[in-house]
Amino acid sequence: MDCTKILDTLKSVIGQADNFVSLHEPTFAGNEWDYVKECLDTGWVSSVGSYVDRFELMLAEFTGVKRAIAVVNGTAALHVCLILAGVESGDEVLLPALTFVATPNALSYCGAIPHFVDSEEATLGLDPHKLADYLTEIAEVRGDECFNKKTGRRIKSVVPMHTYGHPVDLDPLLDLCERFKLVLVEDAAESLGSYYKGKHTGQWGRLSALSFNGNKVITTGGGGAILTNDEELGTLAKHLTTTAKVPHKWEFRHDMVGYNYRMPNINAALGCAQLEQLPGFLQRKRELAENYRQAFVDVDGVRFFSEPEYARSNYWLNALLLDDANCDKRDELLTLTNGSGVMTRPTWTLMHKLPMFNDCPRMDLSIAENLERRLINIPSSSSLGGDRA
Repeated sequence: MDCTKILDTLKSVIGQADNFVSLHEPTFAGNEWDYVKECLDTGWVSSVGSYVDRFELMLAEFTGVKRAIAVVNGTAALHVCLILAGVESGDEVLLPALTFVATPNALSYCGAIPHFVDSEEATLGLDPHKLADYLTEIAEVRGDECFNKKTGRRIKSVVPMHTYGHPVDLDPLLDLCERFKLVLVEDAAESLGSYYKGKHTGQWGRLSALSFNGNKVITTGGGGAILTNDEELGTLAKHLTTTAKVPHKWEFRHDMVGYNYRMPNINAALGCAQLEQLPGFLQRKRELAENYRQAFVDVDGVRFFSEPEYARSNYWLNALLLDDANCDKRDELLTLTNGSGVMTRPTWTLMHKLPMFNDCPRMDLSIAENLERRLINIPSSSSLGGDRA
């Protein structure tokens, strides 16, 4: 594998930039200034304001869900999803070892225990078939609940994460959840604009979480959202994330332990302007991905990762996969590209290797460990998309 050729191929797609090319930058080319200025001019900058309602409605319409609840970040969204899914202290929750740390962090806030499962190379996400075989061995269903025969703990939920925007294979995962009485909660933080068999991600779980961090497909600065098709859960999610305050003209009454997870109006204003541009962002990101795919067809030792055949990905973060024989050159390539003004990075350290999670239960993780050695993310901003010939 020739690292210099890979660098040259990257530059042939993204162009010869004068400055450092970041992994993913936001694009502000719409009504951002006008909407944010309106918040400043009117003083409606905090957790109450028309842009919060508007953002939630726009988001629900785009994704196709019945309810969207805007919150301060994706981790907060996932935390509340897990609470509403019935995850309790001492429960085990199944999730991929190949994920961002926010996924196990959120369930740890509930007092739950991460139980790490393997990924599949076709999606980079949780492998439902391997998980089904594993649960057949270690789990038993008693009534309407699933228990780990080895630990005695209840296994309450499974949380697939759509890695870099590529949808997990959800149909067999839904079958697995029905068989083992598990609640499906989607970590869709990276997959706004991604579709599984024609249906937007985030519609498959009982609840789902999105992120609008500064490096996501759209951004609210910081921000996230809870998605659900259950109106009752949606109402409860809104209540929980607004400190569980009972509506009243002047009194402060709270009827349960709640969370101050509300998205400020000024952030929602930014989000509304971003959502208006989302179709264009997605188109340019797909154009960028196709340019990468074509450019790397004849480059030895590496391949561009493309969406699963049943899915339409948002290509949030584009990725290269080194051949097995070349994974020892990963750090050489990272050093060369970053030193040459092109940001690249490895995938996340697998969660079971982090000190706070290394004693958690896990299945065989051989595919995730293999992917960890081979994955490299490359520049993915929507501003890099289009015909750059």
